[in-house]
Amino acid sequence: MGNFQHKYDPSLLQRLPAIVKSYQLPDTQKAVIQILNSFLPFVAIWVAMYFLVDVSFWLVLPLAAVNAFFLVRIFIIQHDCGHQSFTSSRKANDLIGEVCSMFSFMPYRYWAKGHNFHHGHNGMLWEFRDIGDINLLTVNEFHELSWGKKIHYVIFRSAPVLFLVGPAWYLLIQNRLPLIRIKGWEHAHRALLKHNLLLIGVHVGIILLLGYKAFLMVHLPILLFFAVIAVWFFYVQHQHETTYKEWKDKWDYIRAAVQGSTFYKLPRLMHWLTGNIGYHHIHHLNPLVPNYQLVRCHEENPVLDQIANKITFWQSLRCIFNKLWDEDQQRMISFREYFKRNKAAKQQG
Repeated sequence: MGNFQHKYDPSLLQRLPAIVKSYQLPDTQKAVIQILNSFLPFVAIWVAMYFLVDVSFWLVLPLAAVNAFFLVRIFIIQHDCGHQSFTSSRKANDLIGEVCSMFSFMPYRYWAKGHNFHHGHNGMLWEFRDIGDINLLTVNEFHELSWGKKIHYVIFRSAPVLFLVGPAWYLLIQNRLPLIRIKGWEHAHRALLKHNLLLIGVHVGIILLLGYKAFLMVHLPILLFFAVIAVWFFYVQHQHETTYKEWKDKWDYIRAAVQGSTFYKLPRLMHWLTGNIGYHHIHHLNPLVPNYQLVRCHEENPVLDQIANKITFWQSLRCIFNKLWDEDQQRMISFREYFKRNKAAKQQG
């Protein structure tokens, strides 16, 4: 991983947004191609799964895992539409985004508002840090909790909850409810209600037409695999060891974008299957850059590779143990390290 403990050249940081801005170029042809090479394979595999259900569910399950990646691509299209970056037309973006949300189960307008909120506050330590993000406590905050609340946080940050139970809960329950209750979200709440009603109508129609197995044994497994993939990618792109966390009065957008996001170095096929979201440092520098321009932006500007907080798949597995933000060391630490330190401090005291 990159080392961000040294001071950055302020002039370099200030130049980065201008470099990235020149790739803020929606391309209708590329957008259409991405729609076709995402939706067509998804539908083809979905149909194959439907006909294989009566043969063996064990044939269906591996296909569900594969098709989850095409649903990730569909969701990245929705994600870009929420940023108004996928095409140059707001109406087209909103229409495409709404259609994608019927596949992904992610409410288009409500989720986009939360995600844009995340972009404006990524890495900020303040009261709303869990909106569009995975909640994280500092060492000092955790230390001040009661034992009951400590246990609750430890369970919440455990791997089974974060990467198995959590994704299903987030997709199927949390995103159905208007849980963000702050001023200015009224329109998003209404949009969420409309999305839920339309989602119910579409899937009840599918069940009536194709039977309950079409949802329970075909689409639901795809959704669950998709949710795990999505949460994992989001987690490793923001909760790596040398990430950026700062209190509101000292928070810096560019530092948060570059240091607080990773360049997830994966094989080219995996970048394609995940809509290039691994180039997350560029995406956070400018969310108006479409996903299909991220690779070119990175390759044509070596400085973006040099300053990136790079992480490979094998390195990313260590992120599972990142539980608390240590303000003194400016890095993430594990519960084991925290309790070991705490024990040593008590013995010395």
